[in-house]
Amino acid sequence: MLNTIIIEDEKAARQNLINALMNIDANMNVVAELSSVRESIEYFSKAPEADLIFCDVQLEDGLSFEIFSKIEIRTPVIFITGYDQFVMNAFEYNGIDYLLKPVSEDELQKAIVKYRKLEKHFGNQSSLNNLVQYVSRKKTRLIVKKGLESISLRLEDIVLFFTENKIVYVVDQWGKKYLIDRNLGELEEDLDNNIFFRANRQYIVNINYIKGFKPYEKVKLQLDLAPAELNYSIIISQETAPAFRKWMYEA
Repeated sequence: MLNTIIIEDEKAARQNLINALMNIDANMNVVAELSSVRESIEYFSKAPEADLIFCDVQLEDGLSFEIFSKIEIRTPVIFITGYDQFVMNAFEYNGIDYLLKPVSEDELQKAIVKYRKLEKHFGNQSSLNNLVQYVSRKKTRLIVKKGLESISLRLEDIVLFFTENKIVYVVDQWGKKYLIDRNLGELEEDLDNNIFFRANRQYIVNINYIKGFKPYEKVKLQLDLAPAELNYSIIISQETAPAFRKWMYEA
């Protein structure tokens, strides 16, 4: 039996979701139906247990992310919403999938299968919850400096990080350069290693801005970045080249 919680402020949408879940699995057990941020915070403050949460993003009294920022919840979440602009936020708050309304039974079933595979892979609910907590800590933004101003910069807009004279710089896709009070080792720990690669001691690069690479001095590789205006010479060493090729081919 899969114990689920549904957070949805529209009664009809909530009932449609319940009906779809029951069609998928008759053993699905909805332990709670919640309709607002306030009601959800009150409910989860009592620490009730569940296996999986289905959650709308925009509720009658605000965004559901507020629930997860105020209460420590270790349950995986499948977010369901009519808007795609919140997808990056969803994976900061226990999200394991993100579905756009109207959701078909086929999409719901695939999301549940994804949950089942994660549960099976990690052996038990405790391990799965630990995974969710780890994934949710992955950042989507960084606070950088431009003069005296602190700027919230989206990771997807960052082309590379580099260090020079013990100062770490951030370069965005428009060629703007910022300062950040972190070293490359610390950044490497926080960044998604499917997206960012530590090219060498000086650079971390974003795969989405690598146009290509070519041999350099026979055994090394030289990266070609996009846009072309970003004139940075990034060399991958002979020792790192195999790992870099594997990272690129498996992306």
